[in-house]
Amino acid sequence: MSFYHVCFTVPDLEAAMRDLTAASGLAWRDPADGRLGEWDYRIVFSAGGAPFVELIEAAPGGPWGDTSRPGFHHLGFWTSDLAAGTARLTAAGLPETFSGCPYGRAFAYHRVDSIGAHVELVDRSLQASFLDTWNPGGPPMPAVDGPAVGGPAVDEPAVDGRTIDEPSVGGPA
Repeated sequence: MSFYHVCFTVPDLEAAMRDLTAASGLAWRDPADGRLGEWDYRIVFSAGGAPFVELIEAAPGGPWGDTSRPGFHHLGFWTSDLAAGTARLTAAGLPETFSGCPYGRAFAYHRVDSIGAHVELVDRSLQASFLDTWNPGGPPMPAVDGPAVGGPAVDEPAVDGRTIDEPSVGGPA
């Protein structure tokens, strides 16, 4: 099981892209403008495949909290069942702080106080669209939730070398 991206909120997208490129040689896709409910934002992902670096520039408030200063916001994971994943994290003491579902976006943020940030679960039904936009031609990525907790993730080989079939998922893009 592995995360597919790490996200930082930044007050200046271009400055963050420039600085991370200078520091690490990261290449970037083109930034995109977006709107989630009443919140406008700009977003970009690094190029080259998972794990990606995601940068979000947005006004303070909204789903990303205090964005007036740069900061680590979340680790992103695909899930084959958003409702079950949200229930599992909530039961583990990691409360949901924001759901994109009421806005037609199948993802949820869960607070992890011990790291001062969030875990984001993104419904795997959105993966094809993500790949088309941010990593054209890139390979599918596994979901964090395999057939059993501690078992291999979806699309990862099991011990005997077979591949576990992905459960059917649906939802809005």
